[in-house]
This record gives sequence, structure tokens and C-alpha cells, in this order.
Amino acid sequence: MTRETRREHVSPGPVQHPDYPLTLGAIPLDSDRTQFRVWAPAALRVEVHLVGRLEGWAELAPQCNGYFEGVVKNAPPGAWYFFRLDVTREFPDPAARFQPMGVNQPSEIVSADFPWDDDAWRGIPLKDYVLYELHVGTFTPDGTFDAVIDHLDELVELGVTAVEIMPVSQFPGNRNWGYDGVHHFAAQNTYGGPAGLKRLVNACHLRELAVVMDVVYNHLGPEGNYLSQFGPYFSDRHYTPWGPALNFDGPHSDAVRRFFIENALYWLGECHCDALRLDAVQTIVDQSANPFLKELADAARALGELTNRRVYTIAETNQNDARLNQPAALGGYGLDAHWSDDLHHALHVQLTGERSGYYADFTGIDDLAAAYRDGFVYTGQYSHYRRRRHGNSPRDLPASAFVVCSQNHDQVGNRMRGERLSNLVSLEQLKLAAGVVLLSPYIPLLFMGEEYGEPAPFQYFVSHLDPGLVEAVRRGRKAEYKGFGWYDEPPDPQDEATFERSKLNHALRHTAGGAALREFYRQLIHLRRTEPTLVLPDAARRDVWRIDSPAQILLVRRWTATSETLTLFHFGEAPTKPALPIAQGTWVTVLDSADVAFHGPGSPFPAEFTSTGLAPFAMPPHAMALFRAQ
Repeated sequence: MTRETRREHVSPGPVQHPDYPLTLGAIPLDSDRTQFRVWAPAALRVEVHLVGRLEGWAELAPQCNGYFEGVVKNAPPGAWYFFRLDVTREFPDPAARFQPMGVNQPSEIVSADFPWDDDAWRGIPLKDYVLYELHVGTFTPDGTFDAVIDHLDELVELGVTAVEIMPVSQFPGNRNWGYDGVHHFAAQNTYGGPAGLKRLVNACHLRELAVVMDVVYNHLGPEGNYLSQFGPYFSDRHYTPWGPALNFDGPHSDAVRRFFIENALYWLGECHCDALRLDAVQTIVDQSANPFLKELADAARALGELTNRRVYTIAETNQNDARLNQPAALGGYGLDAHWSDDLHHALHVQLTGERSGYYADFTGIDDLAAAYRDGFVYTGQYSHYRRRRHGNSPRDLPASAFVVCSQNHDQVGNRMRGERLSNLVSLEQLKLAAGVVLLSPYIPLLFMGEEYGEPAPFQYFVSHLDPGLVEAVRRGRKAEYKGFGWYDEPPDPQDEATFERSKLNHALRHTAGGAALREFYRQLIHLRRTEPTLVLPDAARRDVWRIDSPAQILLVRRWTATSETLTLFHFGEAPTKPALPIAQGTWVTVLDSADVAFHGPGSPFPAEFTSTGLAPFAMPPHAMALFRAQ
């Protein structure tokens, strides 16, 4: 089938997981009838109220365990509706697929049909992921899913293999990081809604790009959050930094877990996403014998098997807990990977010298060497920042279980001014940081724009409607900044200018400096995908040394049965000529950050050299180089 003829084909709908069929919300059965289902255990009566051009009422029949459902005629896709509880209270659907007018307004019935072109797409192995995290609202001037599509070819040419989208569940207003979402099934209306999201996913798959959806299952935003009106979605025993925790282990928690697992399968199934990034899982409180995270991982894996696709779950956590990725047989949750903050923190301290907040636990290059060897720095030793022991051993985990970066939305956006690394260090240090991350054995993540040194900040922004809430957000952010010793007046999160100044300027990738840095990133990614020692990140074939000379150098040796490479990372402020332990024989210089092609001061390394065991190199400051045994 040609692409043109395939576009005329409309999918019959997503494959359904046998244990978790998508039944919540409004499910169109044909062009006129829609099945509605909602969990409202405290309600005596639930009705569907059709509003707008199609006015009407229909009572739903009570079912077991607090569910209400029914098939309603004259309710086609595109119709708007509320759920009415006990005659007097009307709310949007908790499982609405679209909120065309915002979080407080009617929900819209949406058909699952979509002209997908990705029938042959099966995903890519997790070890091949090169993640690119982006925020839809600030990635382009238009701030829409469709506008992102215009830049996908650039990402493919760079070497990116997976696009990670910050949360898109409907949030209040038109600007937000996404972590204040309150309609978990509804893609943000101002971004293009569910149809726009599906067009983006489809376009990614046509370019062999995987799509990772960032989802938030630890809290809901405060504005437009009506879940508690329907049932006991929140716990009265557990709390998070955002208020009561979601009820994953108390009375009625089966239905709560069902809601969020159906949501995960909606993104993975109906929207064809390839992986989920699970936000701050350490704040998902669950003391049950069958943890929610394990149930979620099992459901996602089963869906992948049903659809013959590679589907993954990736946790974001600061707990250094290897159990998240260990199999159930070993007492783990079976998630596929998780973010590892330790490498970022050690690298940031080494590059900037900052030691406030959580950076106080890190000393620089020694910790960076530990992160390169093990994935974690803290594996059970005492943390001064936390005032307790922290972490456990990740010894048995594969390298693909760790996602690492030199910057991401949290590490940039939670700074008071939202400064990127490009605002804090030199070009040579940016290249050094890129080498550390992209030549690591772990899954690398780039934050949108870093590949060309985007100078625009990424600041915290909201567009809440409640003035009291706006003021509370302002106070809360100020209090957080004090933990890092930042006491100046921060940018106003509610001010639209804060949002506007956070938008990227893609034209900068065509400037001399931007193009040189981007080309350096492109070559690093290419080496990661083609150099045999980098393609196979076996811990048993990796040595990491720290060398004092007195400059600080990290030396990484990796090998296979037939090849060997050495990577040097020099963090010193001055040129140095250390005697480096390089095996006897002939070596070639594969990549050097100091090369003038990358706007460097000039490479000190010959294209080919012979080592007698200790190779003397005159290394410039803040430089990295990769050598291959000939």
C-alpha cells in the first residue's frame, strides 16, 4: 500500500487489553450512539447532560462497585456533555478525551478512529533510545502539536531516536509546564487536542522516531480538579508535596488504579505512544502487596505483546531505588528504566562549582566517575542533604535502565531564573558535557535546544484563573528557591512574558556557533550508534579512572572482542600534559572537542599516534577526545 492510499484507511480502533479494556468516559459506538461509563460510588443518580447544539438528558444505570453506564442515542462524536450527579451537580467527565473550552467546561465525545500510517511500526529497542525532551508550548512560536512536526526532520538528522513530550493532559489556561493537568485523558486543547497529538505521533513513526509521553500519576493540579466529586480518588492517610496522595492502596482503590491504568493504555494504545515517563514515582504512596507501579508495568508490557510493539515504562525518581527496574521475581516492580539524577548532579557540580541545595551531596569528578561506573553515586551511603542513608545498589541492572542528561526541564526550570547550561558555562564546557552524556553507556536525554546552545531560559509559568491560587504559586516558588540560596525576586509565573521568553529560537542553530555545536552533537550521536565499543555498553567491558595531573581527567576505556576505545574528559581550567595510561600500539583520533570545526582552540592530537604505554598529551582546558585502537 502506498502512503497516499494508506491515508484513506481509518483504523478500526485500538487493540484492547483483555484485563483493562478502555471503557471509561464516552466511547462512540457508531455515528449516532455513544456508550458512557463513569465511577461515582457515592452518587445515587448519574445523568448525561448533552449541551450546545444537541440538548438532551439520559440517565445511566447503576452497575457493580459504584459504576454507572449506558448507551445514549443522538450523541455523536463532536457532541458536548456534562455528567450530572444526584440531579444538582454538573461536572466535566473525569475520563474526557477532549476539553475544547478548558478544564471547567463541557467534555466532547471523540471517536477513536484516525487515519494512521504507522501499521508497520514496531518501535525500537530501549538501548537505542536517544531522547529529546520538549515542551509543546515553547518548542515553537505556535506552540502546537502540528508545529512540532515541522522540526522532526531536523531531529532525525541530528540522530534523535525518541521524542519525549512533557505532559499534555488538559491544564487550566493556555500555558503551563503540564504538571497541573486535571483531565488525564484529554490532550491539551490549545496544543491541538487528541487529533493534533495523533498527527504528531503518526509523523514521528513515519520518521522512525519513538514517542514517550510524560504522565503524572502522583497528583492533579488544583484548578479544575473534580475527581473528588466523583469518588474517593484521594487518600486520607498519605500526603505528597501537592496535598493528599492519590488513593492507590486504601478502600475503593481498585477503581482508582483502574482509572490510571486505563489512562496509561489510552496513551499507549489509542494514541500509539511507545513509552510512558512516570513523573516523581517516589510520591506515589502504595503499601499494598501488589504495587500500582508493578500492575502498570505489567499492563503496558502485555499491551506491547498484544500489538507486537516495543512498549516501555520509565520512572522519574530521585530515590536511587533499583527495585523499580528489577523483575517481580526479585521483589521489583518491573519498570524498564528510570531517570538517574546522580550523573547530572555530579557533572553540574564539576562544571559550575555550585554546591547549594541537593548539589551539596556531590563533589564533582569522583562522583562523576562513580556514576559512570555504576549508574548511581549514592548506593546506601549517608547523604548530608537528606540527613540519612540514600539509595541501594543497581549492580544487576543493564545500562539501558538509566536515563541521564546534562540538563532537563526540572534542572533548568527549577532554577530561579531558569538558566540553561549555556548561560552558566563556556562553549568548551558545553561540548565536554555533551560528550559525557552522549558517550555514556546509559540512555541519553537532550533538553530541547541544548544541541545548538539555546540561550533562552526555561522558566516556570502558569495561567491559573483563580487569583488566590496565583498568589499561592508565587509564594511557593519563592520558598523553594530559598533552599538554593536564591533570594532575589523571581520571574512572575503568571506573567505571559515569563512564558514568551522561554520559547526557543530555532534560527540560532544556523549561526556559526550554533551550527558548530550542533554538528558536534550529531557526530557524538553517530559514534554512539556506530562505534562497536559504544554500541555494546557492557559493564564488564568498561573501565573508568580519575586521573590527577593536577588537572582533573576522567578516562573511560571500553572494548569488545575486536575493538577498543579510550575517551578522555578533561575538566581542568588550564592546559595540562599528563602521562596517560594508554595501551601500547597505534591509535587514531576519532573525535576531539577542541577541533576548530567545532569552534574549538585547535586539536592538540595527531590523527594517528603510537603509545608506549604512557602517552603524553598536551590537553587544552575543558576538552574531550575519543581514540580508537588501530
